[in-house]
This record gives sequence, C-alpha cells and structure tokens, in this order.
Amino acid sequence: MIVRALFFVFVLLPYVAIGLPIQFLITRLNLPFWNALPLLFHRLACVCLGLRVTTIGRPEKNRPALLVSNHISWTDIIVIGSVIDVTFVAKSDIARWPVVGFMATMQKTIYVDRTRRRDPGRTSREMASRLASGGDVLLFAEGQSDIGTHVLPFRSSLVGSAQTAMIESGARNVVIQPIAIAYTHLQGMPVSRNERAMIAWIKSKSVGENIKDLLTGSVKSVTVAFGEPKPLSEAENRKAITKRCEDEVRHMLVTLNRGGKLTIPTA
Repeated sequence: MIVRALFFVFVLLPYVAIGLPIQFLITRLNLPFWNALPLLFHRLACVCLGLRVTTIGRPEKNRPALLVSNHISWTDIIVIGSVIDVTFVAKSDIARWPVVGFMATMQKTIYVDRTRRRDPGRTSREMASRLASGGDVLLFAEGQSDIGTHVLPFRSSLVGSAQTAMIESGARNVVIQPIAIAYTHLQGMPVSRNERAMIAWIKSKSVGENIKDLLTGSVKSVTVAFGEPKPLSEAENRKAITKRCEDEVRHMLVTLNRGGKLTIPTA
C-alpha cells in the first residue's frame, strides 16, 4: 500500500501534470499517435490501484472491431485501456470526474447522455465514424454495471444502432468481438461474492469512496478475455449476433470466476 502511494505521488501525478498538456495538443492537432499517452496512463493507473492484468486470447488486429463487454466497475476502462487501443463509449458523467474524465476525453471517449432522447443517435454516428476510419470501439453492452457474478442481458438496440450507422457511414469489413472482464483474486486468493462489492462500483457509494477502497485494498488480479471475432455486416441479424456475444461473454466470465481454463478459438 505504501509503495503504491509513493508511486502515485512520484510517478503518476508527475506523468499526469506533464502528459495532459501534451495530450491536449496531440488531440487538437489530430496527430496519428494520439493514443500512446492514454495507453501508458492506464498502465500506470493499474499499478496505483493494485490491478494486475492478464489477457487471454487476442484482439482483432486486421479489421476494425466493435468490442462488446460486460461491465463491473469504472476501473474496467483503465484495465481494458491498458491492453488495447480502443475508443470507449461511456456515460456522460465520467467526463466530469477529476483527471480520469479529462484523460477519457483526451482518449476520444464517446459520451452518451441517456437523459437526452437524440443522444444515442449521435453516439452511434460517432462510433460508426471511428469504425469507418479503421479504429476499434468498445461498448459495455449490458447498458449498466453489475458486481461481476453474472452477465446481464446485452442490449441488441445498442449494437443495432451502431450497425446501422456503420453501414451508412461506409464502414466495411467490420467485426464484432466479445470481451469478458473478470476480477478473480484479491492478494492471490479467489474473490468471494461478498468481496466483489468492494471492487464493483456500488451505487450507494460515491466515486471517491470507491477509489479509497481500491487504493487501500488488496492487490486485485483481473483477466481480460478476448472472444472470437464475428462478421458484422448489413445482413447480420442484430438480435441473433448480440445474443451470441452475450452467451460467449457469460461463458467466459463464469469460467474465469470458477478458476477454469478458457480455450478461445482463433479466427
């Protein structure tokens, strides 16, 4: 805990102080290496929060991908952002969070305000634009977070909106790839159901209280499992492909929570 505190004061804070202005300029100038500083930021943040990340499988590299994942905590963004270059779709509240929100904005995060009726349409168009330019977009397809014991139903409307906008924007040869994120161990011991509440962001706690729990808590082992990429074209049935991804994420999460071994086919 002391080491992580020192790392925060002498490594992460100086990095943020120096990196934020640089990242601001890089983003404003639309330079091609805009994602380098956020990737390093997420990796440093993992150290401070005591998150040890392991990956299984691999992200699609040859084609732009719409990634669909389960959602447990706001730290999912930091964990996934430490292993893959991706644009996140996140709720608009995150933009107002200190440091994290600014870095998310500098990473070109696409924010959605569900209180505004027309906002999902704008979000879908921004997602499609990113895919059309060859980038990857990650969508937390449950539409809300859970404590990580199971997967909530994926919202096919979110995938369908992205699919329609993607076609209209001219994005071609896009795949959809399921991802499971699982917080499996605390200080080397398997996480119990009760302990998951400490990791997940329970709405009865403020963001500050959750951050305090993470900073002062045990080291957490996190696994990010990349499933099999699937074609996402105009002909694909949005409900069917969303359900396939949901089932695959559920299988991966349950297997990881139980300490099992995953075998992921390659495309």
